[in-house]
Amino acid sequence: METASLETVSRKSVARRLLQYALRYKAGIVFALLLLVAAVGAELAGPYIAKIIIDRHLLSIEKRWYAAESSNVPEGIRSVSLDGKAFIREDWMNGAPADPLWQPVTIRQEGAGFVLTADGSEPKRLSKEQVLDLYRFELAPIMRWLGLYLGLLALSGLLTFAQSYKLQTTALAIIRNMRMDIIRHIHRIPVRYFDNTPVGQVVSRIANDTEAIRDLFMSFMATFVVSGVHLLGILVAVFLLDVRLGFLCLLLIPFFAIVMTVHLNFSKRYVAVMRARLSDMNAMLNESINVMPVIQAFRREKARQAEFASLNEERYVNQLKQMRLFSLSSRNIVGLTGSLVTAGAIWYFGGKSLSTAISFGVFYAFIDYLGRIFQPIIGIFDQLTNAQRAFVSAERVFELLDREGLPIEEKTEKPRPQGNVKFDDVWFAYKEGDYVLRSISFEARQGETIALVGHTGSGKSSIMNLLLGFYEPTRGRITIDGEDVTRMPKQELRKHMGIVLQDPFLFTGDIKFNVSLYEEGIDREAVMRALREVGADGFVTALPNGCDEPVVERGNTLSAGQRQLISFARALAFNPAILILDEATSSVDSETESIIQHALEVLRAGRTTFVIAHRLSTIRDADRILVLHRGEIVESGNHDELMARQGRYYKMYKLQKGETSEQAATATRDFEAQLSGGET
Repeated sequence: METASLETVSRKSVARRLLQYALRYKAGIVFALLLLVAAVGAELAGPYIAKIIIDRHLLSIEKRWYAAESSNVPEGIRSVSLDGKAFIREDWMNGAPADPLWQPVTIRQEGAGFVLTADGSEPKRLSKEQVLDLYRFELAPIMRWLGLYLGLLALSGLLTFAQSYKLQTTALAIIRNMRMDIIRHIHRIPVRYFDNTPVGQVVSRIANDTEAIRDLFMSFMATFVVSGVHLLGILVAVFLLDVRLGFLCLLLIPFFAIVMTVHLNFSKRYVAVMRARLSDMNAMLNESINVMPVIQAFRREKARQAEFASLNEERYVNQLKQMRLFSLSSRNIVGLTGSLVTAGAIWYFGGKSLSTAISFGVFYAFIDYLGRIFQPIIGIFDQLTNAQRAFVSAERVFELLDREGLPIEEKTEKPRPQGNVKFDDVWFAYKEGDYVLRSISFEARQGETIALVGHTGSGKSSIMNLLLGFYEPTRGRITIDGEDVTRMPKQELRKHMGIVLQDPFLFTGDIKFNVSLYEEGIDREAVMRALREVGADGFVTALPNGCDEPVVERGNTLSAGQRQLISFARALAFNPAILILDEATSSVDSETESIIQHALEVLRAGRTTFVIAHRLSTIRDADRILVLHRGEIVESGNHDELMARQGRYYKMYKLQKGETSEQAATATRDFEAQLSGGET
């Protein structure tokens, strides 16, 4: 019961928020609805005009007639000449009493023709010409009514086009705003969320779920609203025809409402599973494409196909159940109900004299309206599945939008920091209580190069993530030029930081864009200067288009070293005060590494540089090396000091040089013996 209550609240919240998006365009929606009402009114006038033509004009021939001598017809009263006599219809007498000399005459339809019967005489079948003479005064009004009907149909078509175009463009504008809200919010969500969420699921929410919501707005505005207005218009028209018939049609609405409610309650569980499995399949596809070489190298193709088949099968089964439910509860029920009601109306009124129950024109219009009343209901049923799918998608989108995000501040004019970084007793845990950093304290002054070394999982990258503001320390303080980084706007914090990752990422575009990222102030000349400083100008100028050379997704057409050089140029082009190199030379060959090392000699001047490295030979000239082990700094000093200490760094360095642990231990004993003046 509590779960159902929460789901109801959630649905109401989703509906309210979707309405808020729609209300941004309320003026356009109201205008479109006015056009819709006018279009529906013009369209629904057809059966009513037909009723008027039938009752007032076509059936007028069966009213009471009088036959008289032409000389006995008073001035101003219509008459039709037939067989030398004047025939006057009762409604043409303007309320005046019939002359006693006039002979009452009746005209009734028999088969395809009409028969005239006078009192005391044999019935006489009328010829087509005589029938047309009797309709002489009705032809002009009938043509006028038909002209009005055709004009209303044309007007209805124009109004329907205008309102449909307006509603559809409004729906597209609503989804455009929603997508922009999502993309803006995603850039504000902390990195921790993306660490724990598959990329495919996020992509599914932005692409598939918003597309489903677009279908909701378009189907709601194009079907629910249109069908609702049509339904209301039909009910009003039927009530105008006959109140009894109006109440008969009104009884159908609660019945179909109950059917729709039952349909939605059973269908929701299937739709929720279908959307969840689609998201899982997107996540799996994204992962599979990214690691396809690994899958093929380890021959895991069939295993991955089996996993995908399981997800696909579950979605398929639930989709079958949902379609089976839809087939049973939509057109079948509506069609059967419509047929039964129509048959019942024909049976009921066919068993009575239409002249005593309702007029033939009213009966015709009622049957016409009754046939039309089921079309909007079928339209609503057809869109129920899309609407339900969209509500499930909207819940997922709003769940993403409700995640706490960090503000993206406007650019500030604060001066470039000096780059003095201090960690003061910093503790940090990704999961509460499970600390990956413990009591980290060190200081990096402007122009210094600080190297972080240690085995995988020792906490090197976590220190940089804290410095960049991707996470905040659990305890302790991190300051830049004495200012706590947790109190600094994230945009300002990262504005003067440059970072080169172990696995460099290049955006789809060209080399120039990947260096400048369209930052104001970084023009083509600045891009080329950055490329020259890192030694990348050699291979860039050799490309057919130079720095305008297209870069495909992730830069796969370039070598690992070339991608690294471009990402290094990107960091330098922004002239950072703090430079972070996360395994920046691990993916390059010795020649490229020597180019970068040479460039760094110049570029480190005046910048605080942090280097994360497994290849210890690349950090020998660092001002200070911090050796991390299980989240703690166990050693600190420059290369010579740490080698002299012969601790953890010494062993790591010797192992990388190709010496075994026994050789390192022997070297340590020899070194100690030399210091004491003894012999080994």
